[in-house]
Amino acid sequence: MDWCFKLRAIWGRRDEDRLKEKKALTTSWRRLAIATYAAPKDSRIYGTYEADVTAILKYIEAKRQTGVRLTITHFVAAAMARTLHEDIPEVNCFVRRGHVVARQDANVFITVNVAGSSMTGLILKKCQTLAVSEISEIIRQEVDKKRGGEKEKGAFAAKDTIGNIPWPFRRPIFLFVKWWIFDMGLSFPFLKIPPDPFGSIMLTNIGTFGLQTGMVALFPMGKLPAVIAMGKIEKKPVVVDDQIVIRDMLPLTGTFDHRIVDGYQAGLLTQGLVTRLQVPEALDRPNIPTGQ
Repeated sequence: MDWCFKLRAIWGRRDEDRLKEKKALTTSWRRLAIATYAAPKDSRIYGTYEADVTAILKYIEAKRQTGVRLTITHFVAAAMARTLHEDIPEVNCFVRRGHVVARQDANVFITVNVAGSSMTGLILKKCQTLAVSEISEIIRQEVDKKRGGEKEKGAFAAKDTIGNIPWPFRRPIFLFVKWWIFDMGLSFPFLKIPPDPFGSIMLTNIGTFGLQTGMVALFPMGKLPAVIAMGKIEKKPVVVDDQIVIRDMLPLTGTFDHRIVDGYQAGLLTQGLVTRLQVPEALDRPNIPTGQ
């Protein structure tokens, strides 16, 4: 019977550790924000920034000459994941039952155009460790599968099922499914939707449609702290070392859940993202965390 008591003691300590982690993340401000705002229809805040991506575009062109195809989306995804994981891990979390729960890895959800106007998405798991060349290959393989007729997985697989429910019952059933899976963290076997299907943060490229900025919706089902939209890159005059020069500028627009993100943290996300985008060579190397 001794092993039973030891096992209970181990699990008891683990529960205590989880409770301490939740208490550390669920600060007084966040408790007030959770009580004040609904999720996340009236807790949205927005921010815009222009990042100099001149060095990245030159790096992309040099790689293309060697047969390697990279895009600006790959670099932004890598920089965003590393910033989230290393600089502001307290933002890599979500609200469940009144508490803020931490995610262990920075899993980036990106939207992709499969064919024409057909949009889907995929998750780059443990994106904080990936080089941009690895991200490029993962996306290429997933898009090829979807274009080849592979059925959708996860949350996207359920969209047709829910969409085919008659209108009077569709929203009540949708709200129940959302509450059961995303708020309570329980499984729904016949829908096969995982409890956290949209990762840590979402990235979408609206620049491919000719748009510069867009206040993107913060998808309530996603339990995401932020959605970042990339706009169309344009050459603009900017001041560098007191000189006016022409640079390739990438507009970035962020939509944030104010229950999780405040202005200071949004600033840290921007600063970390922009700083990392200045060194494309570093983003094209796997990122091995210290101590591993």
